[in-house]
Amino acid sequence: MNSLFVKKGDNVKILAGKSRGKTGKIIGVDPDANRVTVEGCNIIVKHIKPRSAQSQGGKQKMPGTIDASNVQIVCPACNKTTRVAHAVNGDKKIRVCKKCGASLDVKQKAEKKPAKKPSKKDEVKKDDDAAATEEKTVKKTVKKSVKKLEKDVL
Repeated sequence: MNSLFVKKGDNVKILAGKSRGKTGKIIGVDPDANRVTVEGCNIIVKHIKPRSAQSQGGKQKMPGTIDASNVQIVCPACNKTTRVAHAVNGDKKIRVCKKCGASLDVKQKAEKKPAKKPSKKDEVKKDDDAAATEEKTVKKTVKKSVKKLEKDVL
């Protein structure tokens, strides 16, 4: 298996080809073919044949692949295109910017962690809490109305 200097989620600038000069985020990497797919760059048109009576055919625009040598990573710290150097941080090997020395891997780890989705148990607890607070408000209004009736009777 081959390895590349870029990873999915990196911001890169296109150096050659019809999309030269554009910047975008890497949405796909194929290390065996040494190619990357950049969001919004190298747009190709794919002709789709209808496969059933319900589906329609047509043209679909999608980003094509670019050779990895034709892209250069943009450092998130200094916002300049740079080559990638490697440094050892503790027991891990990290990618760093050749120009400013900032880590290129730190930002990706923060992006990878999505917000935790509430589980069904959490939803049930919220429903129980809502029902309990509603029950308390009903009890308070009943008590108030009973006190009012007692005052009116006496």
